[in-house]
Amino acid sequence: MAEIVDRITADDEGGRIARTLLFPYLNHAATMYGDGYATAADIDAGMRFGCGYPIGPLALVDALGAKTVVDGLNEQFAQTGDPLHQPAPALVEVADSGAAFTGEGADGTPVPTVKRPVSSVGVVGTGTMASGIAQVFAQAGYDVVYVGRSQEKLDGVVGYVTKNLDRAVAKGKLDEAGKDAVLARLTGATEREALADVDLVVEAIAEDLDIKLELFRDLDRICKPGAILATTTSSLSIRACADATARPADVIGMHFFNPAPVMKLVEVVTTEATDPDVDETVRALCLATGKHPVSCGDRAGFIVNALLFPYLNDAIKLQESGAASMETIDTAMKETKLPMGPFELLDVVGNDVSLAIQETLVGAFGHEGWQPAESLKQVVAEGRLGRKTKAGFHTY
Repeated sequence: MAEIVDRITADDEGGRIARTLLFPYLNHAATMYGDGYATAADIDAGMRFGCGYPIGPLALVDALGAKTVVDGLNEQFAQTGDPLHQPAPALVEVADSGAAFTGEGADGTPVPTVKRPVSSVGVVGTGTMASGIAQVFAQAGYDVVYVGRSQEKLDGVVGYVTKNLDRAVAKGKLDEAGKDAVLARLTGATEREALADVDLVVEAIAEDLDIKLELFRDLDRICKPGAILATTTSSLSIRACADATARPADVIGMHFFNPAPVMKLVEVVTTEATDPDVDETVRALCLATGKHPVSCGDRAGFIVNALLFPYLNDAIKLQESGAASMETIDTAMKETKLPMGPFELLDVVGNDVSLAIQETLVGAFGHEGWQPAESLKQVVAEGRLGRKTKAGFHTY
């Protein structure tokens, strides 16, 4: 921890870059907390488990000292006039009181319990995310029915899961009997009617609202009363999906992170209509499958994307300003113990995906300072989408 603080506060180029990019990110986390959108513990856990950060943003404020962050933001605000650089009231309050956010630890929330019994799970979709979610539940002992458009797509799910299980066997983490037991819990179907008796359905189909609404209308028709209907969307409205059904109280967001078998975080997203029993059951199921649930409301970006992508966008704008090169910025941020530099991460996520998320955040929140950086729009227009096209901000 001391090494991270020393790196951020260092009076050199790397320290100045770190402060320029991290202080607005910390300010946004404090705003999120001050608005009551999520607890300090969930905000911190979101960034630790969703991004692999060594420390959550509010715990980092505590480590740096809230007054240090406030002073740094005031300096940035004086230079930029950007309202996003004006210290959040919650941050100022902590600085003035000498208190702490203490986000990293438990927040006193009782351990959730299953309120609606779940023994069988349906998964709609056959892509990487859907296949990973099917594996997660099957490995945790649940019978899984997964639905795809063709037998070829269904076979792809089995192939994906088998490959992952073979890797676990090779590492001694699973034996052949365990592998066979997981695969035996998977049942594929090409018709959604196969979901009629499952207790929970998790959809992981295309990020297209019209397609999801059609699915939820169909699930409402097919699924038994009391079944929980969940969406893995990372950016679309949970309430819109809920309102496509006659059972909005049973609809919730379960935003898994890719690859689902590996990443521990699940953002559990409730609307004002979500039944508390559904919320608690889903959080308990996350724990039962070895995941870490964090709770948040139905708005663009949830916790992780809303904090991560403005930071990435700021990194591009810093490079555009001529203040530092991509390589210098990437190096400076990795020296603060982040797993990747911002340009490296953009290329891993996909610059087209990053641009779409940033545009969604601007549309939802309207912050002028979050307008997508010109260089981001340019690399997307040129087809340099990142690692998947062998070229993005970096060349691969």
